[in-house]
Amino acid sequence: MTISNLKKLMLSVSCAATLALGLAQGAAAEDWAPDGPVEFVLHTKPGGGVDVYTRTLAKELEPLIGQKVVVVNAPGGGGATQMAKVRAAKPDGLTLGVNTVTHFTGMLTNLRGTFSPDDFEWIALSQIDPILFFVAKDSELNSITDLVDLAKANGGEVNIGGFGPVGSMQNIGMTMLEEAAGVKFNWVAFESTPDIIASVLGGHVDIGVSNLGPALEFFEADRLKGLGVLGEKRLGTLPDMQTFGEQGYDVDTNWLQVRGVFGPKGMPLELQQQIADAIHKAMATESYQTYARASGVEDSDFGPVEYSEFVKNLTTLAEQQLTAAGLISN
Repeated sequence: MTISNLKKLMLSVSCAATLALGLAQGAAAEDWAPDGPVEFVLHTKPGGGVDVYTRTLAKELEPLIGQKVVVVNAPGGGGATQMAKVRAAKPDGLTLGVNTVTHFTGMLTNLRGTFSPDDFEWIALSQIDPILFFVAKDSELNSITDLVDLAKANGGEVNIGGFGPVGSMQNIGMTMLEEAAGVKFNWVAFESTPDIIASVLGGHVDIGVSNLGPALEFFEADRLKGLGVLGEKRLGTLPDMQTFGEQGYDVDTNWLQVRGVFGPKGMPLELQQQIADAIHKAMATESYQTYARASGVEDSDFGPVEYSEFVKNLTTLAEQQLTAAGLISN
């Protein structure tokens, strides 16, 4: 399958799922009314992009569903700790997980044979979010070209820190740049974006990789400097930072971060649709929209029918990227 733009993929999935989605919405006429507190289990430590997204969403969800929404951070094993908790939960909507692309790359690499997309219900897609490369403000590096030149001069001895092990979403973004530029870097894995930023500021790694949200305050405080964004266009919040393409590096801009909500297998479609409707209603609030626009993310309104189809296509895309990076074989 030829890699297509994620936005086009979203549109095609939306068209294909229209009839099924209409049936699901018809069955889900009632609002979501959980009979107890709802837990959102995360695969990251507090403070990263997933954590910020979830806590912002939880705040807006609580008055809509009339229940407390508790955010549970369960890092470890490249997502294995979180996925085990979600898979073992009752399919009653009281335990949900938040996923990123790393879940799908993980299930194709280090978690292959332990978890698969079929172990879960894919309830709602919320966000699409490009990654960016950054350095401390006093760094001599000012662009992706400077980074590439440093790697060539140092024989690849440049440390790049990002979330997750080899094969994670951000790691694949790095390997795509390696291929486009003809260089090699050293990958340093972290379990949260705050840890990545602290290591960049402390001089423990040369470059950081993350989404904009959790790093924005450090840019605003003039402590970080952007080298480039892996996206089709510049970020509205950081308009001076060029894309990889603008700097002459042909890296596939379809490789974007996503954030969605999933649950244990066996949840009724009606319940999944109710949860998705509540999530997207919470995303429409002024407070959530203020956060989302400042973070440079794009919203999605995919419910369970569309998101399940999207997951199938995204898994294929992830497999292609991992194969191209030499991390898995056909």
